[in-house]
Amino acid sequence: MSRKKQRKKRKWLIAPVIVILVIVIVLVGLQHGDGKPEESQATDSSGIPDYIDVQLLDVNEYSRPGIALKQVNAIVVHYTANPGSTAQQNRDYFNNLQVSHTAKVSSHFVIGIDGEVVQCIPTKEMAYASHPRNSDTLAIECCHKAEDGAFTKETYDSLVKLTAYLCDKYNLTGEDVIRHYDVSGKKCPLYYVEHPEEWEEFKKDVDQYLKSM
Repeated sequence: MSRKKQRKKRKWLIAPVIVILVIVIVLVGLQHGDGKPEESQATDSSGIPDYIDVQLLDVNEYSRPGIALKQVNAIVVHYTANPGSTAQQNRDYFNNLQVSHTAKVSSHFVIGIDGEVVQCIPTKEMAYASHPRNSDTLAIECCHKAEDGAFTKETYDSLVKLTAYLCDKYNLTGEDVIRHYDVSGKKCPLYYVEHPEEWEEFKKDVDQYLKSM
């Protein structure tokens, strides 16, 4: 066999091998998530505690404007003023405002009566919760059973844990946690406006939790 024919034969043998190698590389990439490096995917999903149920609102002008926060200088605690409602119901109410147009209101997080935590808005974005401090605060809305606005133990414990997590993330302390009342004078959260000594205890509990983290 001539050298020319041998070279042609080698080319025909090598080509299928190259094709197979390319297919294997593509399939391996797909197994790691549409070609994204594993490290990138881990970064995208990391940092959010597993007790937080992330259900982001649709971007809309009535509850999630999609505007970036300037920075986070404080965490504002609210109450729903709707006794017996759940975290899910409040989250869904916020999301439906894009349809009803009845108000412009929202919160980054809602904590339910059983202590469940639902995240509605990314912490890098603004919520319509604490005017005129919307641009530099995070908002936590809390559900309650009765008209007095007192939180259940489950709600309280989750509020301490979530607040401490956010303080740690943004280098804040219990002194940087405020009531809606401290921003606008509105009696919210009602129980802690009427029982300021309990509010001081709450901030101490946040600081204590921070120390244990």
